[in-house]
Amino acid sequence: MNMLEVENLVVHYGGIRALKGISFQVRQGEIFTLLGSNGAGKTTTLKALSGLVPKTEGRVKLCGRDITAVPGHAMPALGMVHVPEGRRIFSGLSVNDNLLLGAYHRKDKGGIKEDLETVYALFPRLAERRRQDAGSLSGGEQQMLAMGRGLMGRPQLLLLDEPSMGLAPILVEEVFRLIQEINRRGTTILLVEQNASLALDIAHKACVLETGQIALSGTAQEVAKDGRIQEIYLGAG
Repeated sequence: MNMLEVENLVVHYGGIRALKGISFQVRQGEIFTLLGSNGAGKTTTLKALSGLVPKTEGRVKLCGRDITAVPGHAMPALGMVHVPEGRRIFSGLSVNDNLLLGAYHRKDKGGIKEDLETVYALFPRLAERRRQDAGSLSGGEQQMLAMGRGLMGRPQLLLLDEPSMGLAPILVEEVFRLIQEINRRGTTILLVEQNASLALDIAHKACVLETGQIALSGTAQEVAKDGRIQEIYLGAG
């Protein structure tokens, strides 16, 4: 079953055509990665899908439901949660309060409490710091907090934008292990990531964007074996 269907998505920033009619599908249970250099349109794609930037043309469906015109604040209630580039945690609030904000659209107090404990079990460092100001966390801990906050929305589809950005290599490995664990527990993931090698290692399918267009798509193994990808993104050739 297709969790997400994107058809002929076009986005403009002023007079600039940032996305030029891209189409792809993400199946339920997959990790699907979007690759590409800076300015290729990866972040714009996620923002358009989650209703943060307007779409000029095209259609987006989530679990068969047309969500093209749904505003960003309403997306989590429909099952799509976006963890943005740069983490965007709330400094001045505790770790615990940041996590609870991820469940802003939910009314099931028992389920929220249960999910909070699940997140703390998945991210033990956050459990140790639950009363600490989120702004005092390390970069890696802030990324874990951003992902945990996203999970508090109980998403069917989790959009992750550059989760490894600015992290030390050992923390990058930990974050990618956690992404796999979140997926193993049943959440479909759409991952934007500049570390192509790691992304292709954990993804089922992949798509490469170049200047707002899809240049290549297929299984992660097929994309990883492509000569251009090896040369440009994987340091081979």
